[in-house]
Amino acid sequence: MKNELQRSIRTPGAIMMGLGSIVGTGIFVSIAIATQISGNGIILAIVIAAMLATLNGLSSAQLAAAHPVSGGTYEYGYRFLGSYFGFSAGWMFMIAKSASAATAVLGCVGYLFYAFNVGASQTALVLTGLAVLFLMTILVSGGIRRSNTANKVIVRITLIGLALLVAAGLFVNGLPVEPIQFALTDTSASTILYGAALMFVAYTGYGRIATLGEEVAEPRKTIPKAIILTMVVIVILYLLVALTAISIMGAEAFGQTVDGEAAPLMVATQVLSLPIIGPVVTIAAITAMLGVLLNLILGLSRVLLGMARRKDVPGLLSRINPQTKSPVASVLVTSAIIAALVISGDVVFTWSFSAFTVLIYYSITNLSALMMPDDLRLYPRIVPLIGLFGCLFLAFWIEPKIWISGLALLGVGLIWHTAALRIARKNLV
Repeated sequence: MKNELQRSIRTPGAIMMGLGSIVGTGIFVSIAIATQISGNGIILAIVIAAMLATLNGLSSAQLAAAHPVSGGTYEYGYRFLGSYFGFSAGWMFMIAKSASAATAVLGCVGYLFYAFNVGASQTALVLTGLAVLFLMTILVSGGIRRSNTANKVIVRITLIGLALLVAAGLFVNGLPVEPIQFALTDTSASTILYGAALMFVAYTGYGRIATLGEEVAEPRKTIPKAIILTMVVIVILYLLVALTAISIMGAEAFGQTVDGEAAPLMVATQVLSLPIIGPVVTIAAITAMLGVLLNLILGLSRVLLGMARRKDVPGLLSRINPQTKSPVASVLVTSAIIAALVISGDVVFTWSFSAFTVLIYYSITNLSALMMPDDLRLYPRIVPLIGLFGCLFLAFWIEPKIWISGLALLGVGLIWHTAALRIARKNLV
């Protein structure tokens, strides 16, 4: 049909999309942020977050297989729970991921300046960030095939850089035995749970596979397989990188790197004092941030597309370019929202805020999966039930000022939605 997206993504491409969405701000920034909170307990926090993310991944997989359209939980909430839940999911997703995308832009620029040893003012950072965002917007506007190809290149470069960092750490320090021992002894339950909440958002890029459901070939088969395989790869990668960094620096020193100007993993490479590793990790970080930005623009624009189709936002944003098969209007508006957020932001606050809003988003995902009819279900009800409880439980381990702000913004969104429904009813009369 004229106003539908093209199904061109298969399992390898879907896995690369998931990895491109995850391997970025999460691994280059959030591990250090969570380590600052959890200390040596970061290893357990990574595992707890991974277990919850896997349950959510299974819920997302069966929902996307049953209802393979763009929009992710926004669409699932509408179909299985009603308009208020669907709108809440879309609203939370747009808030959380727009902030994450802005963080990725500034992170990419920071790494670029670091790579070329350029000292720049805040204005220069912002202007360069806007230029990077503009270039990525043009790329995404060109359609899913071009975006998919670029993403594969980005992910491969990033994985090579991280693999070299892990290999260098093993070469200098040997197996990371002490970090594992300390993870089991020098820990606190409350800080581990807080760290797990922060790490959870670092896994949630797998949802991009579901969000792009309308562009995936054989969705009932491809989406579950891609999500599960992506999660396996990323858990192993996070554990290896965290163990390597803590083995090199110690948990306390690594956690403190988020307070400085240098990127956390770059500080770790400096401690290693090995030639070549620093530049390679810098390049990997730059490509990773670009990959995150590319995938966030893709995912956010598809949610905005779904919201426009339901008239939660202006219907103009539902138009799809007949040549590129890309929702260009939604892509441009998404980039404009990100650009507004690029101007300023605290990475720790932004990441924590993203964690809370994403946990609420995935609570709705699990509730949607819980309410699915049995004939559409791929996995037992216990999977979304535990996922729902886990998301709500972790969400409120985050600082009160953050979750109070998140709930306030959710309230504003629901007021907007109520007003929109009333206007729609009046127009029907």
